[in-house]
Amino acid sequence: MTTVTLKPGKERSLLRHHPWIFSGALAKGLAGATSGETVELVSSRGEFLARGAASPHSQIAVRIWSFDQAEVIDREFFRRRLSQSLARRAGLPGLESTTGLRLVSAESDGLPGLIVDRYGDFLVAQFLAAGPELWKQTIVELLGGLLPNRGIYERSDAAVRAKEGLAQVKGLLAGEEPPPLVEIAEGGLKFLVDVVNGHKTGFYLDQRENRREVGLFARGRSVLNCFAYSGGFGLHALAGGATQLTNLEISAPSLALLAENLRVNGLDDARVENLKGDVFAELRHYQEAGRKFDLIILDPPKFVESQGQLPRGARGYKDINRLAFGLLNPGGLLFTFSCSGLLPADLFQKIVADAALDAGREARIIKKLGQALDHPIGLNFPEGSYLKGLLCRVD
Repeated sequence: MTTVTLKPGKERSLLRHHPWIFSGALAKGLAGATSGETVELVSSRGEFLARGAASPHSQIAVRIWSFDQAEVIDREFFRRRLSQSLARRAGLPGLESTTGLRLVSAESDGLPGLIVDRYGDFLVAQFLAAGPELWKQTIVELLGGLLPNRGIYERSDAAVRAKEGLAQVKGLLAGEEPPPLVEIAEGGLKFLVDVVNGHKTGFYLDQRENRREVGLFARGRSVLNCFAYSGGFGLHALAGGATQLTNLEISAPSLALLAENLRVNGLDDARVENLKGDVFAELRHYQEAGRKFDLIILDPPKFVESQGQLPRGARGYKDINRLAFGLLNPGGLLFTFSCSGLLPADLFQKIVADAALDAGREARIIKKLGQALDHPIGLNFPEGSYLKGLLCRVD
């Protein structure tokens, strides 16, 4: 096993069990280690610190598998970690009524770079770093033994793989090809999921509990669902008693899937308006037309992919929140989210506060929102807390 030595004083994060070591912390780089190879990290004094997967192409040079010197990184290690991850989800409240959930959440489950989601009888996996890529066959075999399934499909077509020196790939790993649409149940509703071409692994599982919150507050309200995708928030709003729903989505395939989800739930009625358009432009049109709503949902895609994009992303978040505040009736509610992990929660709250100020509205936070229970956040890995949300009420 290759031994990698850290520069003096660079062991502090590992002593706190943070699962990343950046290339700048290494005394002599990765010393020829191959992509995904298990390496042993030692301090400048030669003391054992951790074992992890080498990633020579990434600024995150090593992602930690274990801080236990006695723990060997082998097939049994992955069987144990996968079993522990499944056990963490067992008995979580609210999950008994869903057949779509996250089973492995990367660093927060002690398996950096690995995502595994369940959609009905199918598993969808993402291998987003060099370590799980090297162990892919072992992981797939273990998943097949631990979880009965019809098929395991890979969605490693995320741009982040380029930082690991890995190409984007997707395709069948084991079992049957998934059908064009896989049906899942959530909160008494049915959702059809495109696991092959849909966003992320097919559905925004991390918003499950926030969709439920929208349903609880929607009764008797007119609702504007921005960045609607396949209609998750909108369907929960209708099921909760919304009087009118406008779905805004720029993607025609997503709108078609949204319409199908409405149909299979018997909710494709006169209350619903599905519009194809750019959210920023449409919100401005509504402002000019004087149109108002009682509840607005802002769930945009990630605006911040790097630190350099933070100022521009912050302006984007402020712009859509300012427009949304201006479109709310007195007593109206705004569900607003950011999935940009690089945007701190306190900065997001400040952006939303400034947006309300610029819109000339008084607003208060009723509730802070985050990712679903099956998306845990390791206390040693605060970066795992990427989804931020606020439920605000305007006067």
